[in-house]
Order: sequence, then structure tokens, then C-alpha cells
Amino acid sequence: MPRIELPNDWEPRAYQEPAWQSWLNGCNRQLLVWHRRAGKDDINLRMHSVGAFNRVGTYWHMLPEYSQARKAIWDAVNPNTGKRRIDEAFPKALRENTRESDMFIRFKNGSTWQVVGSDNFNALIGTPPVGLTASEWALANPMAWAYLAPILAENGGWASFISTPRGNNHLKAMLDRFRSDAAWFTQVLTANDTGAISDAAIEAQRAEYEALFGKTVADLLVEQEFFCSFAGATVGAYSGRGAGHGRRARAHRHGACRLGRAGAHGLGSRQGGEQPDLVFPGDRRAAAHRRFLPARNG
Repeated sequence: MPRIELPNDWEPRAYQEPAWQSWLNGCNRQLLVWHRRAGKDDINLRMHSVGAFNRVGTYWHMLPEYSQARKAIWDAVNPNTGKRRIDEAFPKALRENTRESDMFIRFKNGSTWQVVGSDNFNALIGTPPVGLTASEWALANPMAWAYLAPILAENGGWASFISTPRGNNHLKAMLDRFRSDAAWFTQVLTANDTGAISDAAIEAQRAEYEALFGKTVADLLVEQEFFCSFAGATVGAYSGRGAGHGRRARAHRHGACRLGRAGAHGLGSRQGGEQPDLVFPGDRRAAAHRRFLPARNG
């Protein structure tokens, strides 16, 4: 019987810890506005891997478009390891079967995980998820959440909205509305906050943008992609003022999501049948590799 640690061969980066811990401690609503390449999908894939073996149910990783979901998640290869992202997050020893055709995994404990698109949300109605990632939420159809929110409200499920800004749209509206809501964990992380991308790499990207689009648009794109500016996508209507070359204002904010710990369910406690031997690290995060689920009424 294989012994597998969950999350598998992964630890959150220092700047990812607050979001990771808030989820582990029972926060059911997250809004992560992080700069490009900060690891938004990586941390959410691990939420699904831990969640699926804590609570048997349906889990979705939703991209704006179904075709995009296959490229960005299902077929994506980690350039640092040469392995598929889904194989890193969901070891094959945990799976009952994998369907490439519809990007679906059934785990040995009965949980399922699937990559879906917000562009076809009507087809999703009727299958109640208990865990949902809305990736690149700024580009998604917000009506998808209008239909899915009641499902998670009824079953006590969790939802994580992750995105880099793309103009002053529904992502910005949600951030403004929920950044002070105790039931939500909201966070804005720029490249200045994380240190995940070097100044040299950012300036090299700026030079490429400038060669393609000119300085004004280049500065807007850098501010959007690396410093989480919500003005960056309004390029077509931009008045021509400089966007502030090299501006590095810190934008790190997060809500507390004070939900408390209603009940601890050790991973594997709801599994049935022959299962892999799930092991949890014995370091300072040992207790953190359990998901604390809010109590449900009724």
C-alpha cells in the first residue's frame, strides 16, 4: 500500500501561507488577487487534493473557457519538474480512474475532481460541488457564480476566486465589497510583496511590451500583470498619461475570515474500501494538514 503525504510533495511559499492557513482553518470564501506567476492555481490544486480526502464530494477547477481549462490545467506541464500539474497534485495511487476526454478524475474514496469552464455554466447545474476554484476570475462569466453560489451555500462548500486584474470589472467589485467581510479571506499580492519575480525579469518584460505596444501600453501592462493595477486593461480608452514606470506601491491586504473551527475531521476519516495510506508531515504544519469544516445547520 503506497504511503502518500497530502498535499503531495508541496509546501506553500511564505507569501502563500496566510491564504493556505485560512482555508485549512475553515474559511469557505477566498478572493486572491495575485500577480502573474505567483502560484494561484498551484495552491488551489492542493486545496482540492486535501479537500477531496477530507470530505467526499465533487470538486471543480473552473477556468473562463473550457478550451482554456484543458491547456492551462489539465495538459499543463510544470516547467521545473517536467511533470503534469495534475499528476503532481493528484498522485495516480489516489485515483480510481482518469478520463482524459472530459478532464475528470475519480478518487478511490469516492470524491471526484474535474476541470470545467464558466462559458458553459448551464451544463454544470445539477451536479453539486462542495469545492470550487474560479481561476482567472476577472475573465470569467460572473453569471456562473450566480447559479453555483446557492449550491455551495446549501451544502457548506468552499469557493476560491483567484485572478490577476483585468480592468475595473466584477473582480474589483468583489474585492471592494468583501475585503472587510469577516467571512471572506481577501488578499492582493504584487511582485513587490512576493519577490517571486525579479526586477530584472520585470524590466525585460517591460521592454518586450514596449517593442510591441509602445511605452504607455507597456507600463499599463506591467502595472496590471505584476502590480495588480485594475486600470491596466483599459488601454483602448487610456488618455495618454504615463502609468508610472517602476511604481512599486505595496498592495498587500487580506481579511481575517473569522469562521472559527467548528469541528476537526482528520484526513481519511471518511474513506471507505481499500485506500492508500495517507500520511501527514510531522513538522510544524502537521495539524494544518487537516481541513476544519464549518458546522452545518439541520
